Amino acid sequence: MPKASIKRLIECKKKDLIELVLDIEKYPDFIPFCHAAKIHEKKDDNDFIKIIADLTIGKGPFKDTYKSDVLFNKNEGSIIVKNIEGPLNHLSNNWSFKENKSITEVTFDIDFEIKNKFLNTMMTASFQFGMEKIADAFQRRAEELFGNS
Repeated sequence: MPKASIKRLIECKKKDLIELVLDIEKYPDFIPFCHAAKIHEKKDDNDFIKIIADLTIGKGPFKDTYKSDVLFNKNEGSIIVKNIEGPLNHLSNNWSFKENKSITEVTFDIDFEIKNKFLNTMMTASFQFGMEKIADAFQRRAEELFGNS
């Protein structure tokens, strides 16, 4: 299964970065390989925000949509994403945010397996590169929207 852990120091407030990650429907505007995003359900209670969303991702002729369960823990300031259905056997994606003055350390851990073994093998080879491009895109977007906030 492809796995990666990426850390970035971003000159933004923690709350702004969390807002950016939870604004799933905007992902196609700035995330490479993301073609569409749709939120089916969003519930906000005292301690958690729960979102059910679809993402259509891919490159070239390989495009697919998967549904995920996104859980934002307001007390911990963490976001956990798990797949519900689609082309993945498994998806575990965890975001954590630590703010220190005007800089927030963002940690993004991902572990997944595609049902199609051939595609899973292909993805493993370029996985870290793809995740770095996605992390770069989030950082650029955050700095454009919230830099010096």
